[in-house]
Amino acid sequence: MHYFRRFLYISTFLVFLLTAFLTLYYGKETFHFAEGTVPTQALGTVPNNTYHFVLIPEELDNDYWRLVEEGARDAAEYHNVYLEYLGPKQANNDEHLKTIDMAIAGLVDGVITQGLGGEAEFEKLVTKAKEKLIPVVTIDTDAPNSDRAVYVGTDNYYSGFLAGKAIINDTTGRQQVAIITGRLDASHQKLRVQGFKDAVATEKRIKIITVEESNITEIGAVEAAHKILKAHPAITAFYGTSALDGIGIAQVVKNAKAEKDLYIIGFDILPETLEYIEEGTIEATVVQFPYQMGYEAVEKMIELNKGEDLEPLQHTDTKVIHKEDLPISPAAIGGGQQP
Repeated sequence: MHYFRRFLYISTFLVFLLTAFLTLYYGKETFHFAEGTVPTQALGTVPNNTYHFVLIPEELDNDYWRLVEEGARDAAEYHNVYLEYLGPKQANNDEHLKTIDMAIAGLVDGVITQGLGGEAEFEKLVTKAKEKLIPVVTIDTDAPNSDRAVYVGTDNYYSGFLAGKAIINDTTGRQQVAIITGRLDASHQKLRVQGFKDAVATEKRIKIITVEESNITEIGAVEAAHKILKAHPAITAFYGTSALDGIGIAQVVKNAKAEKDLYIIGFDILPETLEYIEEGTIEATVVQFPYQMGYEAVEKMIELNKGEDLEPLQHTDTKVIHKEDLPISPAAIGGGQQP
């Protein structure tokens, strides 16, 4: 009996050691996220790839971010990089920050994330990553006051400025403009609004009446447009700064049979947006290139891991399209819709 107990103790101890070893080993190779974050690949050992990067979007299942992911995955496959796509199911700064922290704890080779400009905790985490020699690349939205190495994405201020120039060129006479933006507290949305305001500032015939929030939802844009038209019936133009804003505005304007009376410029090229442009409800939209962002972000991260010095701002393309530019598809230009 004595020998049996001794054997049992030793066996239990060995099993404990093996479990602890496997936990530490796989903890280094990958990491697990709690409710609110969903990996797109089953967690397990990291293959024999050159690097291990994590891409953290604003929202996992947003079509725009899926296009960013597509570009990043294509670049990762080409360069033999193991890429994980992890983050909040819906826009949530706390979950976003938690995901970044877990990525750092997993000792990945690089973090590609939407920047949370003005968020003190985000800046602390980026500094923490830098101290652990983990480069951070911001994508889509920059956080210039952080220790991020590089920003890859649209110049959001310039995009808003282009939208302002478009309404100047596309309209005549006095214009009373309403702006619907995805999130009033989101830095990239603020830049799109400010760029637009600066573009039309010298045009005395164009006046911005109000700025409302859609909370990055189509129904939010519909409600905001209804509210604006009720409170300001003299409105003559709308500018939507996120993808679903233009669609929501167009629905309201079309239901009111006011397509010929109201000018709409939106953002990005969701299929619905293109349909509204084709029929004349939406006059123009600002296009950005999320696939290009994802692809270039992975390539810049590889260069950073090789010790190369890079320009901190790596702006991707943006332009305004009208009905005469159709037909056009997201696949043709690597475009998409931005939350």
